[in-house]
Amino acid sequence: MQEKELDSLINRINITIAMSAIALIFSIISIVLVTISNSQHSTIATTVAQNFGHRLTNIDQPLNSSELSIINNAPTIYFEKAGEMLLNNTLNDPMSPRAGQKLNSSFVVNGKPGVIFLGAISCIWCGETRWPLALALSRFGNFTALYKGYSSFGDYDIPTLYWAQDNYTTRSGATFNNFYQSPYISFITIDYDSPITQGFAMQPISYFLTIAPNQTIKNALLFINKTTGQNIVGTPTMVIGNYLIPEAVGEVFGNTTPSDGTIPLTYETHEQVLQQIANFSDQFAYAEYASADIYIGYICSTINQTAPICKLPVIQQIEKVEGVA
Repeated sequence: MQEKELDSLINRINITIAMSAIALIFSIISIVLVTISNSQHSTIATTVAQNFGHRLTNIDQPLNSSELSIINNAPTIYFEKAGEMLLNNTLNDPMSPRAGQKLNSSFVVNGKPGVIFLGAISCIWCGETRWPLALALSRFGNFTALYKGYSSFGDYDIPTLYWAQDNYTTRSGATFNNFYQSPYISFITIDYDSPITQGFAMQPISYFLTIAPNQTIKNALLFINKTTGQNIVGTPTMVIGNYLIPEAVGEVFGNTTPSDGTIPLTYETHEQVLQQIANFSDQFAYAEYASADIYIGYICSTINQTAPICKLPVIQQIEKVEGVA
């Protein structure tokens, strides 16, 4: 090979090596930049998820066994003490309980009185109600699963329980199932699903009838529609045997009654709420159990006092005071 040809070949090799090195350097820089970008995006996503008032933290995740036990195995003495505080007007944060309406007939499923819950995952009142209602239902059966949820960003974003895993991103839908069993009652749940990142949303009974998965759900919806004569009367709308409960029986949103547009529950985690319920040492816990007592009173009246909790004098007195009995 001539000298000029050899020099030319060497130059081409050097140029190729140089270009490959430059390409490799650019590739490394790109990988580093993408990694940094992904890291920043992950950090931002985590921050948003944890940001109180705009939370998706652990949404749709089941309560672990210890958390579920706080609901299923709540001490009877807590219900007794809270009931006494309700009757003696010693709750520092009044609940302003709302009375239910006695009906001429009961909704019955499989030979047992039905407890119907019709609400929406976006709704703050539904979100508040699920805590004491779950406690009340635990006196007549047990939950094999409950899930962590929130009301919508536009409706105070409070931590709540979901009866099942709800579709919180769907444009419009519903979840009908739950994981509750009882020898005394049949629990029917209907929750409207909508984007949790938006505001409160609900649909009329006619909507749920079109997507009801079985005849039991349809019958529950038709019973509410016939009973109210005006579709949904509140969120949530509940039927407990032969009583219509048009909305939450109390206003329990934290240790103090909100007076400045803020809701204490907006700034609490599920873990904090559950610990308050377990410890029974603050006004929030007292009011939650007191609200549960009212629901228990309606259920006891419906099942003719056949469950052990119905024998408690404080429950029987609450039934009289609240106009249940």
